Amino acid sequence: MIAPKRRPRGARAALALLAASALALAGCAPGSGAPPAQPSGARAGASATPVNTDPASLGDVTLTVWDQEVRGGQAAQMERLNAAFQAKYPNITLKRVSRSFDDLTTTLRLALSGNEPPDVVEANNGRSSMGAFVKAGQLRPLDAYAEAYGWKERYPESVLKYSRYSADGKVFGEGNLYGLPQVGEVVGIFYNSAKLTALGVSPPRTWAEFEAALAKAAAAGEVPLQFGNLDKWPAVHVFGTVQSRGVPAGQIGALAFGRKGASWNTPENVRAAEQLVSWVDRGYFAKGFNGQGYDAAWQAFGKGQGVFLIAGTWLLADLREALGERLGFMLPPGVTAGAPPVATGGTGLPFAITAKSPHPDAAAAYIDFITNAEAMKVLTDTGNLPVADTGEQTVPEGAQRDVFTAFSTVSGKDGLVPYLDYATPTFADTLGAALQDLLARKASPREFLATLEKDYKTFAESNG
Repeated sequence: MIAPKRRPRGARAALALLAASALALAGCAPGSGAPPAQPSGARAGASATPVNTDPASLGDVTLTVWDQEVRGGQAAQMERLNAAFQAKYPNITLKRVSRSFDDLTTTLRLALSGNEPPDVVEANNGRSSMGAFVKAGQLRPLDAYAEAYGWKERYPESVLKYSRYSADGKVFGEGNLYGLPQVGEVVGIFYNSAKLTALGVSPPRTWAEFEAALAKAAAAGEVPLQFGNLDKWPAVHVFGTVQSRGVPAGQIGALAFGRKGASWNTPENVRAAEQLVSWVDRGYFAKGFNGQGYDAAWQAFGKGQGVFLIAGTWLLADLREALGERLGFMLPPGVTAGAPPVATGGTGLPFAITAKSPHPDAAAAYIDFITNAEAMKVLTDTGNLPVADTGEQTVPEGAQRDVFTAFSTVSGKDGLVPYLDYATPTFADTLGAALQDLLARKASPREFLATLEKDYKTFAESNG
């Protein structure tokens, strides 16, 4: 949602746009006289023609790039990297179309089905987006470029697997490489250190201490946990955080990647759903949370309304600007202080090349440029979390160091579990709506899980 990516991640509530507008934007891309795309089943080195890794030799090229890097630090890094790319390769002109995650999700399907799609796009890793695009033959496999540019040395397989699919789009996490991300993501707990001090509370070291802090904040008249779920997907991150305290990481991974044999109907998942509902009953969430938007919620937290906020690291730059030294970040604590770290996360939305792009070599050079070692420094400077070379960056004490340390810790100990909405092509909508009903007390925990199980089993049985 990595969301929005995650990236922000998963399917977000789509903002309706006129089809004509989307087609007009798609028309910004170069003409449709593209050469045939690399075969969808091709692996590394299987391209019909050798790749060209010298962008300066490609002649005059116009690349249309669609991204969702619209927030402060996200937009800043793209602007800096794009300017540097064009300065280095003046023969390549970038046409950037930047839009919110919701807008991008809405329009990208239509654009990719047309004759003149953008050249480079950020595509949500999940089955409903990247998986569907792969199945439709709308994205180009990047294995040959990965070999040519050394991406497999730059990125560990634990990162690349989030952009891998079988050529038919059925198997997620294995197969061809279809994208490359810039940022790492982990969903953790932001906190207002000044409010914790006023409450006489230290950053919690265990899950029980975290719940005790929520209770103390509620008793003091504070908003214990800032939260806005109008968009439906934010609850996926909160539920995933609660779930991973009691459900083994292996089970969560099997569910999120849509593996056969996994099930939502387990005692551990029931307990997780019950705990989430208990937070509603105890008044731990902001009032009217199901009617409050995601952006409104984190902005309220940035204005000092709320003690904690469960959210992804993509909010770091904006929250640090709003709260300064008062902002802290931590991984969700375990049942015990020494428990291995487990947290939802992975990568931001990967950059992919559309199958109909007539300039795949230029597009690959652009992706390489915005993900290389120098790009990771720019990401760090603009308050983002680079997915590669994280431990090699120098960051000041405070929330940014908290985030870098948290990501390095959880990824280094193999504690990242995938976003739950990856599970099936329709699971983002199913899970988001089911969580709204659960939190509104329109469905019991067991009814909530039965809804998830139905979607999950239907897909698993039909996925061959």
